[in-house]
Amino acid sequence: MAESLNRLGSRSAWELGQPICWAALELGQVAYRPNRAGLHEILLISCPLFFTLLLIFVVVSIRPTGERKLKLPPSPVKLPIIGNLHNLGRHPHRSLHVLAQRFGPLMSLRLGSVPVLVVSSADAAREIKKTHDLSFVNRPKLIVFQKLLYDYKDVSSAPYGEYWRQMKSICVLNLLSNKRVQSYRAVREEETALAMENIKRSCSSGLPVNLSELFSAITNNVICRITLGRKYNEDTNKFKKLLCDFVELLGTPNVGDYLPWLAWVSHVNGFNAKADKVAKEFDEFLDGVIEEHMNRHNRHENDEKDFVDVLLEIQKQDTVGFPIERISIKALILDAFAAGTDTTYTVLEWAMTELLRHPKVMEELQNEVRKVSGGKSSISEDELHNMHYLKAVIKETLRLHTPIPLLLPGISTKDVKINGYDIGEGTEVIINAWAIGRDPSSWERPEEFIPDRFLNNAIDFKGHHFELIPFGSGRRICPGILLAMQIDELILANLVHKFDWSLPDGASEKDLDMTESIGLTIHKSSPLIAKANQWCF
Repeated sequence: MAESLNRLGSRSAWELGQPICWAALELGQVAYRPNRAGLHEILLISCPLFFTLLLIFVVVSIRPTGERKLKLPPSPVKLPIIGNLHNLGRHPHRSLHVLAQRFGPLMSLRLGSVPVLVVSSADAAREIKKTHDLSFVNRPKLIVFQKLLYDYKDVSSAPYGEYWRQMKSICVLNLLSNKRVQSYRAVREEETALAMENIKRSCSSGLPVNLSELFSAITNNVICRITLGRKYNEDTNKFKKLLCDFVELLGTPNVGDYLPWLAWVSHVNGFNAKADKVAKEFDEFLDGVIEEHMNRHNRHENDEKDFVDVLLEIQKQDTVGFPIERISIKALILDAFAAGTDTTYTVLEWAMTELLRHPKVMEELQNEVRKVSGGKSSISEDELHNMHYLKAVIKETLRLHTPIPLLLPGISTKDVKINGYDIGEGTEVIINAWAIGRDPSSWERPEEFIPDRFLNNAIDFKGHHFELIPFGSGRRICPGILLAMQIDELILANLVHKFDWSLPDGASEKDLDMTESIGLTIHKSSPLIAKANQWCF
């Protein structure tokens, strides 16, 4: 048997494949020839033979001939042609977590023709994002990134290099630095106060509050004001639908990325049409925003500049060493608007969901917030740094409900050895931050919501502790952590300070639907509805 295989390996795949292919084609044609036997009987005989011969051809054609033996990480069984695409499931972060429990924290997959490394532990993530960060700093060129993110012109998907460095620098210095984030304080506090007034009116009328909708609106308003200069309330429902479609598309595997010869499937199933529609609608909106800023004539020099103003000024003055095109400006605005809104409000949504499921935790948080407030009618950002349990609740939410559970994929730029395994150049790398947050080797009772685990605990989410990396780590870490946390902490503190919360219609915490949505960012699949009772100061 071994000698036979060796003789097969010494011959070319084409030489072996020709007769197999002709036989397969002949059998395929038989299935459609009319004869006296019924079609069912013909298919019953010919189809198994056809696929058996095709399988032999595939196995022979991909068998390495004379290549050095690589030591790859453990892998589940791969199917011909599609590899492990069938293993991804509706919620890939959950499917990959289950597989990692069998095959280990470093797992090798093949998605179609693309080799993939799945990382599911803190130690393995440290190897990728710290020890070998420069080898994995690039992004794979996915079709959906090209369509929705201006042909890889935004910060999140741009290839690593000078363009990426300059674009990230522009974002950090002019939108996300500590100084800039603190300058938006009034905007955050004003929008939070308006949201609390809306909840108060619901209390008076006895109506429940759609918290998912409220969180989406308030974060959208804050991000719009600091990046675009004003709120776009007239487009709230349009934005919500557009963002949902945008995030869902970004998180949907595209078969053309892994099997290029099947790229036509995305035309047939409507994926490309939907992506093109979403990209066009966002582009038209962003063009309108830019034109509005360029045509303003009543602006005073002392007026606070928003992010779009700054970008247009940089473009005009050409201060970065190369011209910034309009498409790059739109890509940066899209990053700030879409990423800043969606990932920020999903943290609030899951935090309140867990608080409603755990009344004792809710009570503990309310006691802290109300004590620190000192009898004030609202919480300002000055009080937040003394709210340690509040920060613990948010950390625990990020651990259990990582906003982007698989982070954004990387790709290796050279051959690397990780923990004794060979990782080849061009391997796509998926870090399952959601699985890392539930790893029993790092966390005690990992499936339970226990904020107390973060009290007197140095673990943070800023990329240095790999047990908790909801925003990534290394060179590609999300630069918007500070802004997102300021928004989340302020809103959550005011929610539990001003109101006592319960589920409507006498529902118990066990009745809460915890089903996840699909897409890049994971929300609740159903809106979070709760009843608020105003607390008497």
